[in-house]
Amino acid sequence: MIVVKNSTTVPAGNRPVEIVERKGVGHPDTLIDNIMESISRKLCKEYLDNFGAIAHHNVDKGLIVGGESTVSFEKAEVTKPIHLYLTGRATREYEGKKVDVESLSIEAAKKELSKVRNLSIEEDVTYESNIRQGSADLVELFMRSKVPLANDTSFGVGYAPYSKLENTVLEIEERLNSEAFKQVNPWIGEDIKVMGLRDGDNANITLAVAFVAKHLSSAEEYWDKKAKLKEEVERIASKHFEEPNININTADSGDSVYITATGSSIEAGDDGSVGRGNRINGMITPMRPMTLEAAAGKNPVTHVGKIYSAAAFHIARDIYKEVDADISVSLLSEIGKPISEPKVASIEVYGSSFDEKKARDIAAYHLENISDLTYDFIEGKIGVA
Repeated sequence: MIVVKNSTTVPAGNRPVEIVERKGVGHPDTLIDNIMESISRKLCKEYLDNFGAIAHHNVDKGLIVGGESTVSFEKAEVTKPIHLYLTGRATREYEGKKVDVESLSIEAAKKELSKVRNLSIEEDVTYESNIRQGSADLVELFMRSKVPLANDTSFGVGYAPYSKLENTVLEIEERLNSEAFKQVNPWIGEDIKVMGLRDGDNANITLAVAFVAKHLSSAEEYWDKKAKLKEEVERIASKHFEEPNININTADSGDSVYITATGSSIEAGDDGSVGRGNRINGMITPMRPMTLEAAAGKNPVTHVGKIYSAAAFHIARDIYKEVDADISVSLLSEIGKPISEPKVASIEVYGSSFDEKKARDIAAYHLENISDLTYDFIEGKIGVA
């Protein structure tokens, strides 16, 4: 059932106050989300090669236990290793063919952790995989289902377009963690958290940035580099706001500053847990419709909390292109029913006039082709954090 209606809810970008957060790629919560998702992608490819189909799995219960480190300018080291704990369920065997889940999962985890440039994935991290076999009946049901059936009664939400503040927050983290920026500024780590606040037309952007100690000779150099970083963030934010207020590492004081060995807070007791970070759009947006569903690591065939979250954003973006109004989409599944037939697809349009039929047709098209999202997840075309 597709329902299209006019909305009286004021979009986040039009409200007096708006808050947006992004935890960057080196943040512990983002790292563990991306690790578990990379394991799911690798499992899917292995299943397709070995079984000819994607087998049942949900590897969505990982944990990063932060380590310990000693840090000083020009010299820092991890003194107690970070521990990576991988859990979930995955099919190990089907019709006599086996998949080495442990080796595969640790290999995928190491590849993802290698994105933290100054982390030694062999010396600074220990690994423990406790991904267990799923129940036999679920494995068999999953493999023989010709049409993907919803494995849960759950929902996903999405919206379009992004607000000025949302685009600002995303652009800042993307720029600071880009390959080009890191080549010139290796003293910036990957653990970058961006918190955006808009009060009326005024933007306040606060960043927590893990600086890399070995690239800094003194506190004086640190403060100089931080001033340079502030200029870059101001340049990005000024594309969207006049005179944005930028603050970086606000707890710094004198020689007591935020420097690390690895460029991530996972080295010194900051832990990461699946589902505590960004939603599927890469942000935490309390002024928007949101779901607490943790998409990372869930199977991309029948897990509606994952698939509907992506589908809702796709539908909202395509409708927005046609009607030029703020769009909100909610999809609700019914367990055991085809994922292409949600119990309800609710589309809310914030605008005085719009083409209801066009909105309905766009939603119907996406639902009819919803299984295409499975392979977009597998190829990494859709992120989860």
